[in-house]
Amino acid sequence: MDYQGRKDDFARDGYAVFEAALDEDLLTLLRDECDGFVARENARMDQAGTDCLGISHRGSRYFANECQRERPALRRMLFSPAMADICRATLGGDAYFFLDQYVVKGPEQGMAFSWHQDSGYVVGNGGPEHRPYLTCWCPLDDATIENGTITIIPGSHHRGLLPHTRRAGSNDLAASPPDAGVAIEAKAGTVVAFSSLLLHASGTNRSAAPRRVYLAQYTPEPLLNPASGEPRRNAVRLLAHGRQVAFA
Repeated sequence: MDYQGRKDDFARDGYAVFEAALDEDLLTLLRDECDGFVARENARMDQAGTDCLGISHRGSRYFANECQRERPALRRMLFSPAMADICRATLGGDAYFFLDQYVVKGPEQGMAFSWHQDSGYVVGNGGPEHRPYLTCWCPLDDATIENGTITIIPGSHHRGLLPHTRRAGSNDLAASPPDAGVAIEAKAGTVVAFSSLLLHASGTNRSAAPRRVYLAQYTPEPLLNPASGEPRRNAVRLLAHGRQVAFA
């Protein structure tokens, strides 16, 4: 698809919405794999004898990452022409796959997620300083205010990286309360692409069904640990000078 007209929007606002970017085949793939990763996180909590690991809370909110390492079929979405097009329209001609993650909020009790910047989590968890990267927020169910959709502050990426502090109870890394945000309601298959410096949060899931989202993140250059020179997470090149070079 030709998304090049979104570049100015992304540069100005720090985000762009790509409606119907994922076809039914890719949506089915992502949905079919989701429950298994929720089960994986519950098993990890069982083994640790706790109902909370990091920012995941049993039955309420799950963050399951590095999923493509266990289920390579997910790479069909991560290295798809659709994601290459979105990276071209936002990051530019060079893009590296960085991280994938399922974010699932349980029905009727799914926890809110505090205001933050994704780069705040990299730096706050011991990672290096880095150029802003791209988060692609992909709802697998229609995302609404009722089920805790994402809220953003347009243009907040221009503020640079803000201080983040760890919140007791939720374990969130949170930035200071910002201005009022804009809730983005999005149909399943939409991709909300935003800068890792964009302030965003999400609300409580008050609906009777889980709210499922798949995240795919891409960097404009490899994000390396300075001590070892090894990739922080992943550094698989998707685009080189605008040309797609990695495929599932």
